[in-house]
Amino acid sequence: MTEPKPYRHRFPMTIIQHAVWLYHRFPLSYRDVQELLYQRGIQVSHETLREWCIKFGSLFADELRYREPRRGPRWYLDEICTTVDGLRHWLWRATDEHGFVLDILLQQHRDRGAAKTFLTRLLGEHDVPEVIHTDQLRSYGAAIREIPSLADVDHQQVISTARCNNVIKQEHRSTRRQERSQQGFKRRKRAQEFLELHARITNLHHHSRTSVSASTRRKNQRQAFQTWSAVAAGVA
Repeated sequence: MTEPKPYRHRFPMTIIQHAVWLYHRFPLSYRDVQELLYQRGIQVSHETLREWCIKFGSLFADELRYREPRRGPRWYLDEICTTVDGLRHWLWRATDEHGFVLDILLQQHRDRGAAKTFLTRLLGEHDVPEVIHTDQLRSYGAAIREIPSLADVDHQQVISTARCNNVIKQEHRSTRRQERSQQGFKRRKRAQEFLELHARITNLHHHSRTSVSASTRRKNQRQAFQTWSAVAAGVA
């Protein structure tokens, strides 16, 4: 007979999903998560934690992406330089006007082709925006002109330090913290999978970090925890 739930582990999914959530939610190493779980009487090796993140990370990210609501009509695009296994890469990121991450893509180049690849990927997941905000990298304009569906979109280029582009700069900071905690990314595919789930979990807890009353913040946090539990149940 075919096993209806092919993921066999000696730990229940509630522990697995909590460990994966800890690793992607906070700038922690596998050994940090191992110690936090051990404090609660759960003995698991850091290598097992790594296997859990690799095995379930993309599944959790897909479930979260499916549950996310429609995002705003303004796109903010930016790219930062990062290192993967000693080689320079470019991390392309897009957010809406509220700071929610639309997508994130790790590429080796910072040219027209890379910009077009990222924009095409975005259009496959989201509606055509009304406005696209970018820095003054010419690759954005060249790529936008080559995509017919973006012909009527208002493309606004600003200097990277402009106030209207701060919404995406804030998202880069969390990635930098995670990068430092891992002492750099080792493999491109693994880094892409990690960053995708990290971005979705950041979106999930986005409202819990805003300057609202304590009661509203706790309500938002409860909703985020309930959604995460539902995501884990869907994967299990």
